[in-house]
Amino acid sequence: MLSADELLAGGTITYEVDVPPEILSPAEGASPPLKSGAVRLRPLTVGDMQLIQRAARERDALVGPLMVHKALVEPPLSVQQVGMLHVGLVQFLLREVNRISGIDAGLDHFKASASEPIARAAHILAREFGWTPQEVNELTLGQILLHLQMLSEKPAT
Repeated sequence: MLSADELLAGGTITYEVDVPPEILSPAEGASPPLKSGAVRLRPLTVGDMQLIQRAARERDALVGPLMVHKALVEPPLSVQQVGMLHVGLVQFLLREVNRISGIDAGLDHFKASASEPIARAAHILAREFGWTPQEVNELTLGQILLHLQMLSEKPAT
């Protein structure tokens, strides 16, 4: 059996991740030309994710940059500096943060989630009633079923 110390040790390990030059400078002709380099990342903890979710409650777009900010050990960057990185670099770093944190949700995961009945129901309700994902998320299961029943009984126009 693993000890508590062994389980907790995984959250303190750091990883050196090479950033290829095509990620640093995706368009040709950068002046001066950028070469590859490395950054040091650490896995995100449950506490990190709770803090990130609270901080990004109003703006989902902040989740990725906040995850990169919390995981980036070297060089340390402020949240504002992470926000100044180009999108391709942030996406690359976020994929690496997800990988080392064990949050490897690939395309198959999203396809499977999208086929779940509750996800399909949420999509139908959002489309039919013009609701935002936030509004659909606030519905109880009973409310979702009631609205779906009402839609199924709606006469065709």
